[in-house]
Amino acid sequence: MTCRPRFAVPPRPAAAALPEALAWIDEGLEALRRDGLERPRRVRTGRQGRVVDLDGASLVNFGSNDYLGLAGDVRLTKAASRAACAEGFGAGASPLVSGHSTAHASLEAAIAGLLGTADALVFPSGFAANSATIAALVGPGDTIVSDARNHASIIDGCRLSRADTAVFPHRDAAAVDRILAGSTARRKLVVTDSLFSMDGTVAPLADLAEVARRHGAMLLVDEAHATGIFGTRGSGLVEATGTSDGVHVRIGTLSKALGAAGGFVAGHPALVEWLRHSARAWIFSTAHPPAVAGAAIAAIELLASEPHRRTELLTRAAGFRARLRAARLDTAGAEAQIVPVVVGGPEAAVALATRLAAAGMFVPAIRPPSVPPGGSIVRVSLSWLHGDEDLESLAAALTEALE
Repeated sequence: MTCRPRFAVPPRPAAAALPEALAWIDEGLEALRRDGLERPRRVRTGRQGRVVDLDGASLVNFGSNDYLGLAGDVRLTKAASRAACAEGFGAGASPLVSGHSTAHASLEAAIAGLLGTADALVFPSGFAANSATIAALVGPGDTIVSDARNHASIIDGCRLSRADTAVFPHRDAAAVDRILAGSTARRKLVVTDSLFSMDGTVAPLADLAEVARRHGAMLLVDEAHATGIFGTRGSGLVEATGTSDGVHVRIGTLSKALGAAGGFVAGHPALVEWLRHSARAWIFSTAHPPAVAGAAIAAIELLASEPHRRTELLTRAAGFRARLRAARLDTAGAEAQIVPVVVGGPEAAVALATRLAAAGMFVPAIRPPSVPPGGSIVRVSLSWLHGDEDLESLAAALTEALE
């Protein structure tokens, strides 16, 4: 399948003077620049892949969550085209009205089959899945116990719920036990990522499941960065750790290892039915395009037919982490395909990313608020598309730059 470029970026009209009511924005932007926290807006030409064209520069791509190399896979493109041909591109309405298509129903069944759950619900994004689900499960007078390194979508879900939120030290199940022991709340919810997006560390799911069971708490696990990578079927770390019976709510995304878009919640049919009636981001959003559902179904099928992608990725990631540790680089205890290199201040992270780009590698600088103050990193996201030579070159470039 050959695709010819069809897009050109036209010049934008000249901006008028900033209205007086918005003058504070200039001051805020200047503060971001002064603190080294200004974010560039990059334009990618072409598909995600091993090499990516960003702002006209061709770079080896270590900045994507395309862990299995499926985002640019032509088989997903064809599956999306077939679904669009059958059901149109736009869904046209919310799922509760007329937006829920046979493609969506098939995708939810495929997700349930992958995770070994009785039901699943597809959301427009992983962010929507987290924020809406948490707010639907607990409210004022309830207690949430949340890991300090949880994703922003979890944090926002906790805020939206208006429940009392206790933040526990990263991966500290004993702290969760102490918090729950002192809670008299109507409902109690423990929330954690399974694979943390900035640290590459793994949650102690077995310990958290036992603590939640002992205190009668719900356990919600976000598998955004683990779906497709871990477990015999590739469903995530809940599968890999054998904790499915103790995890009540399983959330994931279709946009990372699966190369499509959207989020999902999987679990007991009663849970899913409750979310259909109370998760506002699902009820009041137009369903995502059937074409996207078609691509996601194809990706799930590839998890079963091409398991070597995840096993080879994890093997290469282990070797890469070992190289960096041998060079005495701080990888923050990473355990998976996400490998941060901690450098400290935001200026140092930007300088390192710039130096790597000059060497032909895209490794983004991550700064507060994505990471704690003083903990800026360059974040290496490994993909199955990266060969041993790519990883050796990156390890050498990082070592040389940080010496």
